[in-house]
Amino acid sequence: MPEATLAMRGLAKAFGALRVTDDLTLDVVANELHAIIGPNGAGKTTLLAQLAGELQPDRGSIVFNGRDITGEPAYARARLGIARSFQITTLCADFTAEDNVALAVQARERHGFGFWRSTRRDMRLREPARALLERVGLGERRDAPSRVLSHGEHRQLEIAVALALEPQVLLLDEPLAGVGVDESRGLIAILQSLRRAITIVLVEHDVGAVEALADRVTVLDEGRAIATGTFAEIRADAGVRRAYLGDDG
Repeated sequence: MPEATLAMRGLAKAFGALRVTDDLTLDVVANELHAIIGPNGAGKTTLLAQLAGELQPDRGSIVFNGRDITGEPAYARARLGIARSFQITTLCADFTAEDNVALAVQARERHGFGFWRSTRRDMRLREPARALLERVGLGERRDAPSRVLSHGEHRQLEIAVALALEPQVLLLDEPLAGVGVDESRGLIAILQSLRRAITIVLVEHDVGAVEALADRVTVLDEGRAIATGTFAEIRADAGVRRAYLGDDG
């Protein structure tokens, strides 16, 4: 297997007596889409929070491209190239879709925010923002205020905002939650287009989406990784199939 882009070694995290990450060791390799599945309470979102730097593990280490980042805060990890979508930012409801992405481009370039009026006229920010909106299927909605976008369109916009930071690793926490069938198909197509271009760690309950997208899958149970492999390998595991994929056959 190629060298890990993101390596977790013996991660442990507890809230009181509740262990939500329990001696977790896992490698995510470059440009793979690695899905994390498991029942509610398995520790999936807590794991993403530790990878993003929003929570510190009680024990263990996180290594990114050979660098130990266990003690690095979230903003430092974002600068290194780890972005967490859907919780990376709160979209500005009265700003347009393009405004929201342009702000993220500005943050990446570290211009200093200055006056928003001048930012709105700065084509160095607007042009990449427009390109990213086209990439996620929102090109025709660039002038719509965020507050009028549908739930699925918000998900698309949040992906564009995350991509504006030019991350090496994108952490996605249930991007398909609460979206309709058509919007779900659109989001899956967007994620398909990102495969092989960026490393993605995906927490998702939609097993069909995981099957369509994932290069590898890790199953968590009470904070432990009980299986890692391709979707077919995970599906063939009788215990995993019975407990998490709803198949008794």
